[in-house]
Amino acid sequence: MDPTGDSRECDRTGGGRQFDAVLFLSFGGPDGPDDVIPFLENVTRGRGVPRKRLEEVAQHYLHFGGVSPINRLNLEMIEALRGELDRRGRKGLPVFFGNRNWHPMIADTVTEMYDAGHRRILVFPTSAWGGYSGCRQYHEDIEHAVTELTLRRPAAASSDPVLLRKLPQYWDHPAMVAAGRDAVARAAALLPPSSRPPRLVCTAHSVPSAADANSGPAADGGRMYSYQVARAAEMVARAAGFDDHDQVWQSRSGPPQVPWLSPDICDHLETLAAQGITQVIVYPVGFISDHLEVIWDLDNEAADTARRLGMDYVRADTVGTDARFVALIADLVDDHLVDDRYTGAANAPAGESPMGCGDNGAVCRDRCCVPVPRPTRS
Repeated sequence: MDPTGDSRECDRTGGGRQFDAVLFLSFGGPDGPDDVIPFLENVTRGRGVPRKRLEEVAQHYLHFGGVSPINRLNLEMIEALRGELDRRGRKGLPVFFGNRNWHPMIADTVTEMYDAGHRRILVFPTSAWGGYSGCRQYHEDIEHAVTELTLRRPAAASSDPVLLRKLPQYWDHPAMVAAGRDAVARAAALLPPSSRPPRLVCTAHSVPSAADANSGPAADGGRMYSYQVARAAEMVARAAGFDDHDQVWQSRSGPPQVPWLSPDICDHLETLAAQGITQVIVYPVGFISDHLEVIWDLDNEAADTARRLGMDYVRADTVGTDARFVALIADLVDDHLVDDRYTGAANAPAGESPMGCGDNGAVCRDRCCVPVPRPTRS
């Protein structure tokens, strides 16, 4: 934080100052049945979502005992990251865990880090993408945490400030592509022999079409999110030896009259079956770990649809289980550990931060990923 001006102003001056901690920032998920509705209330706060809809979605979580796998998987990644940093000689660099929507909440974690003496913190978000939900909302989480910290610890607003730097987008990192390639290959090996090659279908979380149109810097014309997903899917497909693939979407919500990115995975399976396709590999390119949207939408709903259609269906692993993904996180930390290395990144013009990288909630570009109003249900 810059006490002389905007608390979100990026510190781009370099000077060789080193960061002293890492915050692993994620979405969060319930740890038991009693957590489900409070968690969903956090997720949907301010959106006018009816209680009945929350109760419907709650059944997806309760199907798995009210526990989302995301917290456990994140803790496993954090433990692996600590080991990787140790191996790289970063043994004194602690890694903390915070969430947007469930405990440990980011504001509590940042306060804990501040009280432990940490003032320069790198933030790794568990979203690789641009867009409001995939990037800017993480900046907002950081801004909120810093604001809350200044209320809890007033010195953070003046004499003893803190700097939280969000690490950049990493959707096209070679480790993401390699991990995805091998996940697809493992999935293909599970299919029974067939005279026709399987169809590779890549899926990511849908967003409203208007939100996608606003994703990325306004000067670039928007649609950064859908572009990134399409490019990432293409890179994985080619690396896995597929000349062709399909890019589809999943997990849409909200009023039916609001357009979202399509086609939906289950609708697309119907289309493929009508074309005579009998084997499908589904690769969740848009997710780094098995969120509830993966294990419910893909392992239950999509799998049930394929079974009804008489198709062989296999879902490829998410990349978070791959050691190369943990190494990717460590690479990002190494690349940004010292301020002098902030500039000159491959995807950033001279003097500008890499895409998605910003300090204390500041976005990386002017008018970037501006949120659109969320319509309420009729």
